[in-house]
Amino acid sequence: MLEQIREPLLAWYKENKRSLPWREDPTPYHVWVSEIMLQQTRVEAVKEYYARFLFALPEVKDLAECPEERLLKLWEGLGYYNRVKNMQKAAREVMEQYDGRLPADYEKLLKLPGIGSYTAGAVASIAYGIPRPAVDGNVLRVITRITENPEDILKQSMKKKTEEALLEIMPKDCPGDFNQSLMELGATVCVPNGMAKCQCCPVARVCQAYAHGTVMEYPKKAAKKQRKIEERTVLVIQNGQEFAISKRPPKGLLAGLYELPNKEGYLTEEEILSFVKGLHLIPLHIREAGEAKHIFSHVEWRMKGYFIKVAATEEKKVGSLIFVDRKESRGKYPIPSAFSAYRKFIEEDF
Repeated sequence: MLEQIREPLLAWYKENKRSLPWREDPTPYHVWVSEIMLQQTRVEAVKEYYARFLFALPEVKDLAECPEERLLKLWEGLGYYNRVKNMQKAAREVMEQYDGRLPADYEKLLKLPGIGSYTAGAVASIAYGIPRPAVDGNVLRVITRITENPEDILKQSMKKKTEEALLEIMPKDCPGDFNQSLMELGATVCVPNGMAKCQCCPVARVCQAYAHGTVMEYPKKAAKKQRKIEERTVLVIQNGQEFAISKRPPKGLLAGLYELPNKEGYLTEEEILSFVKGLHLIPLHIREAGEAKHIFSHVEWRMKGYFIKVAATEEKKVGSLIFVDRKESRGKYPIPSAFSAYRKFIEEDF
């Protein structure tokens, strides 16, 4: 059945593929950067980040040598910061072992930090013309609908079977286009949310789910574990024209990034004022800064914010806090999007 999708899919892709910046010049480095950025991030959101990242770090060497804080700042807003940390580890290995060029070898790509079978397959096929599949969520959705496969797509065994099946039918002369045609079909036609656009699908005639009216029943996924809920109190502390931030530990959630001071649980105004006084700061004014929510993969933060103005001090560092001005907070220190609801108190006059 899958052999029948190859030719119509490639013809459709040639006529309908989107114009995307990483497709204009698909060097190994460009493909790698774009594929890592596109994980868990929308295409439209990635375009600006991709351009900015490559302007700042045009070669593997630049990525390998970039100071971590600058690197995290370039990634700020994309989330999942371990992705870019692993990219830098991989870039350093590429400099040491492969003279600054990603290896034209699927197995060697697979051994680099942060590169799994999907990314290795994408770089190998798109940049080097090596026939290896690149199976992501879009591709799994397309294939399970075509074949009416009831297996759980979150299982590694299911992904492995799909990779093996696609490897058998992959065209040797254009494996990159074939992989991208499957991705494109999943992103624009066989979509994840809402009804698939089957009337526009070039392979509808061989799709079993379309034939049997079961498209919305696929893919099958096991129920996700419920996220842990964490309540936090976030503090926007203003000292003259500067604001308090602190650096998170080097390991764990949001490792090594800067954050607004925050405490577990919902603190009362009295508890907050006591905390601020404990830092040998003199609170002049406190008011609520609203509620916000941020969802990580396994944790959900439910936050209540407070804006606290303190008597101006010349101190740049108080305990674990450092005070920075608006310009520094925007341009130098990577503050994750988890705190975006409260960034306005720093970046705008209130």
